[in-house]
Amino acid sequence: MVLPVGDLDVALAFYRDVLGFAVLHDQTDGGYRYLHVGLPGQEPVGVWLMPVGDPPGGSPGGGRPSLVLYTADLGRLAPRLAEYGVRVWNEREDADSRSLHLADPDGNTLIVVELRG
Repeated sequence: MVLPVGDLDVALAFYRDVLGFAVLHDQTDGGYRYLHVGLPGQEPVGVWLMPVGDPPGGSPGGGRPSLVLYTADLGRLAPRLAEYGVRVWNEREDADSRSLHLADPDGNTLIVVELRG
């Protein structure tokens, strides 16, 4: 998955420090930085943080979810998001799940889901 971002270091700090991602690959070649992050224990799946304007980056945001993350305990995540001032909306509780939407520093929309059962 590719996420367009405005500043690689700001995006890295958000995904690493707030959401707990690990750096899978960080290399600069010919003045271009290739930065991939992923969840620990899920290394085969990663996110390529790509500067806005670089193909196929484009512009961030747009309101559509770019990524769905699953958690075993949404209740533990919500206070952490608040601590970092992360914008959260559309908190839902359904029969089989709990979820919320959040925005990264570039306005990309992510959904975090806790499945029940």
